[in-house]
Amino acid sequence: MDILVLDTIHGGTEIGNALVALGHHVDMIDVYLGTAAGEISPILRKSYDRMIVPVHLDPDHLILQQFQDTPRISHHEAVKWILGDHIPPLMIEITGAQGKTTTAHAIAHVLPGCGILHTSGGTYRYPGKERLFRHSITPASLLSVVKAANELGGWLVAEESLGVTATGNLAIITSDLDYRCAAKKKSALSIKMDSAANARRLLVAPGVCSSREDVVHAETIVRIDKERCEYHYQSITGSFENPLLCLSGYKTPLMLASAAACMLGFDPGALGSFCALPGRMAVTIEQGHSVIDNANSGTGRETTIDACRYARSISGDDQLILVIGQEDHAVCEGFAPDEIVRTIDVVRPERVIIVGEQYRSEYMASSLSRYQKTGRLTHIRSFDEWKSVALVGPNEACVVLAVKSWR
Repeated sequence: MDILVLDTIHGGTEIGNALVALGHHVDMIDVYLGTAAGEISPILRKSYDRMIVPVHLDPDHLILQQFQDTPRISHHEAVKWILGDHIPPLMIEITGAQGKTTTAHAIAHVLPGCGILHTSGGTYRYPGKERLFRHSITPASLLSVVKAANELGGWLVAEESLGVTATGNLAIITSDLDYRCAAKKKSALSIKMDSAANARRLLVAPGVCSSREDVVHAETIVRIDKERCEYHYQSITGSFENPLLCLSGYKTPLMLASAAACMLGFDPGALGSFCALPGRMAVTIEQGHSVIDNANSGTGRETTIDACRYARSISGDDQLILVIGQEDHAVCEGFAPDEIVRTIDVVRPERVIIVGEQYRSEYMASSLSRYQKTGRLTHIRSFDEWKSVALVGPNEACVVLAVKSWR
């Protein structure tokens, strides 16, 4: 089969190489980093049996217009096609705008025996939690992590961006939050829901709507009251307590993990011992300051407000230092300037440290003038610089890290 694979920088190369290994004739081309016209011209003069297209590509892209009549599938569908029946005996796929990583870790915490956990923070072998490598969470990364799980003979829990391949035993949608992608012409949530349409089983977070009659809503299995989680599904009934359930960043992931465990035939009671993850409300002490680390790809206004509330409950002091913003790369939905301003207005920190050159604007200067005039506003280029700014001086106020970044 003659196949054209688009987007070599978000997994297209891995998909193309896998198809070549299966005996197909494959052309691969970058569609994002300014591919030269000389590289595109030969492609446009050819014909193909199939095109493999990332879901986030502008639907009006020149190549798509040129090959309007060529059958096309997404990267997610291509990975499912390549994997075929060569998948682990138990495979859970997780997608959503928030809570993917925490949900994945929580499910892995419950599953017995050996397995592979694949997240944006790294790929780990359980039960020893040995870090194997770090790949992106594009669907193409499943090709290597499925291989690792198969070699181990264990389960696989995989976090994926913008949808699932619908290959595994269970697909999970972690959030009803939406944003525009594909040159702002598509709904990211709709893409994710469409990708899960053919999943064997589908579990969704509260608020997520699905047209599938057999969709399972987590709240039909799990009930959470403050620090207590109760669950009932068929013959599995029980409860556990965990103070993390009082945090919005953990409540839904732990609810989803509990429901998923029940659906797969495992008692989720072990989640009572689940601990906060780095970048997801983990608490450390740095140079006399309590630091609440909530810097991750899902960081937003609500999670930041929650983190600040948590920080004040821990420190017993209303004063805090807020490190907020976004790394310059690779976070699809972004942390909009107006959302940062709204967050600061609600939280009212003692000092503000803004990460990212994109926030040096007249709008931000005007909106945060009260901090700038009193010398309580600092801009830094990179998240790596936060310690040198936040941990200085005699004030031992609690520090909240709320920078949107891949961790």
